[in-house]
Amino acid sequence: MSTTQSFNMVLFGGTGDLVMRKLLPALYQAHRSGSLGVGRILCLGRRDFSQDDYLSQVTGKAKEFLPKSDWSDEVWATFAARIAYVKVDAENAEDYPALKTAVDEVPAEVTVYYLSTSPSLFTGICQNLAAQQMNGDNVRVVLEKPLGHDLSSSNEINQSVGRFFKENQIYRIDHYLGKESVQNLMALRFGNALFDPLWRREWISDVQITIAEEVGIEKRGGFYDHTGALKDMVQNHLLQMLCFVAMEPPFSLDSDAIRDEKLKVLRALVPYSQEDVLTKTVRGQYKAGASRGQPVVGYLQEDGVATESKTETFVALRCEIANWRWAGVPFFLRTGKRMADRLAEIVINFRDVPHQIFPAPGGISSPNKLVIRLQPEEHMKLYFLAKAPGDNMRLQQVHLDLDFAASSSIRRADAYERLLLDTIRGNLSLFVRQDELEQAWKWVEPIMSVWSQDGSAPKPYTAGTWGPAASSALLSRDGLSWHEEA
Repeated sequence: MSTTQSFNMVLFGGTGDLVMRKLLPALYQAHRSGSLGVGRILCLGRRDFSQDDYLSQVTGKAKEFLPKSDWSDEVWATFAARIAYVKVDAENAEDYPALKTAVDEVPAEVTVYYLSTSPSLFTGICQNLAAQQMNGDNVRVVLEKPLGHDLSSSNEINQSVGRFFKENQIYRIDHYLGKESVQNLMALRFGNALFDPLWRREWISDVQITIAEEVGIEKRGGFYDHTGALKDMVQNHLLQMLCFVAMEPPFSLDSDAIRDEKLKVLRALVPYSQEDVLTKTVRGQYKAGASRGQPVVGYLQEDGVATESKTETFVALRCEIANWRWAGVPFFLRTGKRMADRLAEIVINFRDVPHQIFPAPGGISSPNKLVIRLQPEEHMKLYFLAKAPGDNMRLQQVHLDLDFAASSSIRRADAYERLLLDTIRGNLSLFVRQDELEQAWKWVEPIMSVWSQDGSAPKPYTAGTWGPAASSALLSRDGLSWHEEA
């Protein structure tokens, strides 16, 4: 990985939620830790803000979303000195000469354009940048999801952006890939001899990947009702996490070497037939219930949601990978809104011993498992059986716990912080390549097609639970159950 270079970070959508809540706080943390290097941050917006007005808004939001322990008036003052507000209408070509002047005012080795806007604006922005010759080899463009709503629209966006930027200049961001645990999964698998002999069909019974959210759709009814959990979470976050679990060792840490192996996994995913979609997928929709002890409305009562909407807020899938390492091992993917807890985790369930000579501990379906937690805290737990205290030879489940926060005094970067620094450094390893995105859409489209033709509504589940009963039944057919440790 190259060292951080001098940069201009240009944030389209500079008055939007993502910039205020995530990007600027992440850049502040990098500045505070000394890893940001030398550079400026240009925040673009259509509103007629003065510099002081904009910084006042940014400061208020930053105090809200940054941990109190990380806030320093002095450090913030030096960070704010890097920020410049530039009035630019992203859809107006006449505003781009002024943007070029602002960017060229302080030359830098790298310019990053972060498109924190609707994907419908991507093509126009890239075209306007190219018209001002602002797409040179030292330029990178970051694209936020969703990149399309199906294979055709995704290809259209990628081809349009590709007319003005080379593939190695395009950074398709998935913030889950910036989490420490995802990278620790690679370190665990490819930096240690212990797990590799076990990381295969002979020793693993099943893999479970869950991203659960306690919150509902958070005033995004208009967007979410046309998207749903399958497009919003499965097609990107969950499939990317699956790739890191299942990929073969890359020949190096070169970004294309890693992404080549992820692509092989996506191509090896067994496609769904119509019958498979009906028997191996579950879609649900939350109804009124409780979250954190407070009553909450059902999805159909949320603002911006159609009265008889069939949009899914929960998805569970059973899928398989057709290759020598994983043939016959079921992978279960699950995501949902208004669930019992907020968590993201990967669970590797190992097979039981071939002949059990000890009395089986009650209720333990898979005595050996590796649990990789990505949120809210990041840790790994390795579960196994050991003798319980006492005279009898009775076993109990215990675990080894790797707490990333406690294991090192070095501050762990936030996912967005890490990925923003990678765009400056030119490290594409944790960003999605076009052929990966295309293959993911190809695999998801049969599910979308069957669901759209199916007249039935998603299965209801009460807010504050782990989803519809059909989700548990999906695993019970294999004699399995979801890992749901709090």
